[in-house]
Amino acid sequence: MVGLLALLPADGVPRAPAAARQKWVTVWTASVQGPYPSGNASAQPNLSRVFDSPASGARDQSFRLIVRPDLWGREARFRFSNVMGTRPVTFDGLFAGLQLDAGTIVPGTNRAILFGGKRAVTISPGDSAWSDPVGLAFVRDPAAAELQGHKLAVSFHVAGESGPMTWHAKALTTSYVTPPGAGARGQEESEAAFPFSTTSWYFLDAVDMMAPDTTGVIVAFGDSITDGTASTLNGDDRWPDVLSRRLHAAYGNRAAVVNAGIGGNRVLGPAEYSPEKPSSGGPSAGARLERDVLSLSGVSAVIWLEGINDFGANVNASASAVESGMQEIVKRMRAAIPGVRVIGATLTSALGARGGHGSAEEDEKRKALNAFIRTSGLFDGVADFDKATIDAETGGLRPEFVPESTTGGAGDRLHPNRAGYLAMGMALDLRMLMR
Repeated sequence: MVGLLALLPADGVPRAPAAARQKWVTVWTASVQGPYPSGNASAQPNLSRVFDSPASGARDQSFRLIVRPDLWGREARFRFSNVMGTRPVTFDGLFAGLQLDAGTIVPGTNRAILFGGKRAVTISPGDSAWSDPVGLAFVRDPAAAELQGHKLAVSFHVAGESGPMTWHAKALTTSYVTPPGAGARGQEESEAAFPFSTTSWYFLDAVDMMAPDTTGVIVAFGDSITDGTASTLNGDDRWPDVLSRRLHAAYGNRAAVVNAGIGGNRVLGPAEYSPEKPSSGGPSAGARLERDVLSLSGVSAVIWLEGINDFGANVNASASAVESGMQEIVKRMRAAIPGVRVIGATLTSALGARGGHGSAEEDEKRKALNAFIRTSGLFDGVADFDKATIDAETGGLRPEFVPESTTGGAGDRLHPNRAGYLAMGMALDLRMLMR
């Protein structure tokens, strides 16, 4: 890893050639929900010894979140969120370094994250804050093959007690936490202070990098089938991950793919969502659109896969209502981001599934919405995930796409496994996304 380090100017920020125009692009995101523990985590360890109670949240402890940027740059910035909190939260001891393995950091790569030149920031309930630019000294060449697939370790300390925590439940990536009362430990390169693991992300909801101004950002917007339920823990094999690898193989670093899925999310509801009245699927697609899509940096395309949770037995919305909701949300996307390409994704089958899904009535609504997505002209293109995963004989998912990849077991017939997500990611026509 020493080969990644270079001689740098005194401020630690490598200089791009004067002629190269750069801009911020979002290279990682995790749509926030909450407060913890409201949500659908996967393979989550027992956290009863990590967080005293949901009401008190984190208490004088440090987090080391592991995130995989879809592109690298010589400068990064980080967005921290207290959107679902009920009291101000103070973060200090913030650092970002190159992950070596588990909770350890490559020696010499850890860099302080500042806010307005200060080492601490207090974020009010309902707000978020972007950090100052952070020079990543180990990034000699953002396109270098040795960087691809590597992950950042973003560490921070919650000073005092956070109260209800803003989080993203289904990270499907292992991160690390100190015990309560451990203090600020983010500067340490060792994992010794971080004995507890979690498969969720907390407070951090976006990472930007500086990249050429021709770089586009493709947002995968949706529910648990975008979030990656039943894919492989730490495997990075959700369908957006597959799409990312294909795009980079074909076009290099011209685009980044970021995941804005939330397990259980819906197009239309819930009508009300707040820290005092959360639901496990997070805010509706319309309610979170500004934060999770429109506010991200450099967005050029959105792939939207959503609607099955609107049709479940516990909600039972009509297909026409979901179609109307989609029309309104796409209108907002186009108004906020001129020239954005919006790709509609057909819903995969849930026929025979458990837990409020699987009925013939639900499947008829799914087919009606898919027909709308394919033929209405609302979208700039179609990602036909239904065609890629359907078993023509049964009308459900193909049987090889059902067994669960994270914790094992028979699968739920709603969420594709790794093989199913691979088929979905391979089914996308890349030409829809690139200009």
